[in-house]
Amino acid sequence: MKLNTNENKNENKKSGYVGGIILHTAAGYGFLSAGIVIAVVGAVVLALLPPLILGDIVDMLTTGKNLPLHMVILYFAMLALTGIMESARERLLTVFGQKITHAVRSRLMEKLIKLPADELNHQEPGNLVSRFVGDVDTVENLFTSGIISMFADACKIISILVVIWVKNMGLAMVLLLLLPVLFLFTRYVQKNMLASQLENRKAVGRASGHVPETLHNIRTIHCLMKERYMEEKYDGYIGQSYRAMEKTNFYDAIYSPVILILNAVVVAVVMLLSASGNTSVLTFFGMSAGTAVAVINYISEIFSPVESLGMEIQTIQSALAGIKRINEFLALPEKKETERAYSAGTDRKNNLPVVELKDVTFGYDEHVVLDNVSFAVNKGEQATLSGRTGAGKSTIFKLLLGLYEPQGGSVLINGIPSVSIRNGERRHLFGYVEQSFHMVPGTVKDQITLFDESISDDEVRAAAALTGLDETIMKLENGYDTMCTPELFSQGQWQLLSIARAAAAEPELLLLDEITANLDAETEKTVLQALKRVSKDRTVLSISHRTMAETGRIIPIQSNK
Repeated sequence: MKLNTNENKNENKKSGYVGGIILHTAAGYGFLSAGIVIAVVGAVVLALLPPLILGDIVDMLTTGKNLPLHMVILYFAMLALTGIMESARERLLTVFGQKITHAVRSRLMEKLIKLPADELNHQEPGNLVSRFVGDVDTVENLFTSGIISMFADACKIISILVVIWVKNMGLAMVLLLLLPVLFLFTRYVQKNMLASQLENRKAVGRASGHVPETLHNIRTIHCLMKERYMEEKYDGYIGQSYRAMEKTNFYDAIYSPVILILNAVVVAVVMLLSASGNTSVLTFFGMSAGTAVAVINYISEIFSPVESLGMEIQTIQSALAGIKRINEFLALPEKKETERAYSAGTDRKNNLPVVELKDVTFGYDEHVVLDNVSFAVNKGEQATLSGRTGAGKSTIFKLLLGLYEPQGGSVLINGIPSVSIRNGERRHLFGYVEQSFHMVPGTVKDQITLFDESISDDEVRAAAALTGLDETIMKLENGYDTMCTPELFSQGQWQLLSIARAAAAEPELLLLDEITANLDAETEKTVLQALKRVSKDRTVLSISHRTMAETGRIIPIQSNK
């Protein structure tokens, strides 16, 4: 039974990767997947019919037979159906690619919110964003212009070769010898064009970054008389871009003429051989006028998918690299699931401290920040953590908030390990006020509730009134339903809103992290007065000598450096 459970876990883990997401999405949109298959097969099959019909029409005309009207209608109908099928294929692939993109991005966001804070700290923001944007786009391209398109083009090439083999064995043999050479030439040109385009992008990026850098340091440049140096540096970047574009234009310019000439040469050689009077040659290359017309059409059609195959292989290679990066992110360890999630409201014992650290040891990587730290804060007490920068005061708050788990000892709130408190209980247990306010998209009310529907309108207004913001908010055009913008409040008012946010759920414990550090003296006074009202009958732990040091206990935190 245990073995089956492990197998299920491994299966679920695999399904969480990109391959599993794609299969799940394809199964969830069965009609869409079936439509793609029908459109791909239909486009390939229908593309073979118009040249054959045209060949029959030409043979009828050259032999003096009457041309039935239905043959002409059938020819144009097949052309129209072929176009409809190809258009349907492109449209359905685009829709399917968007479905995959949505599913992968949703899975990435699910993963992101499950990562522990320590893991998030190790993630470079730019690298993380590139997974959500660039890498996911490559997965979409895998379907819109990658693997399915490559399959369709390969089927088209094979089917055309089969028809040509039946109609003209000699031409089929020539094409079989020629197509690999053509494909290798196409890949060579495409690789060089791609390398040149990447080189151009890098050069343009350097040039674009050089302009704001110059403007930002313009005074220093003038003082040191470095104008000429900066100009030459910019010219160098532009020169690199120009040379890269020259390479791109060169390969682009030679490719199309080579393909057109090759196409014309193949058609000319086949036509000459088919007109030869030699019986042995005619065995392989002999054909009627109608067949010649059909073959010429097929030859023209076979070069286009060969060109597309090269780009599709490049797209697939790029997509596989993106999928690998996404899977690496999805494989990152998530937050540990505790055996039991505790409820702060039902499990609390009145004789326990609200906050207690017992021999806590914690560090980042190999650097130990806290070494056997112990202290307790009782109910209703107001205490301030004191210590030099880097002593670990903010780290203690992160441990209390459950963002990190101690490497040694225990961090308790009401006797409960902080990492084991239910998510739904956290906001009613403690409120956290940071140095600066972080606005969320939404109204003033949303800033306070953070979209928590359990907080009523009356509780919102009560929290704002405690901070002295209620009157200011009510004077806004739509009151608490006013959409927030950065210029709506002053810096001090934003901090008051932050306090209201922390107090809205009426928490037992307030955690204050240098909340007046960025305020002037007058604004600080206003914030401290509001904080005094909010802190009444609550336990308060702060990081700021100016906030609670006068009325509360100071807890020294020794630096481990």
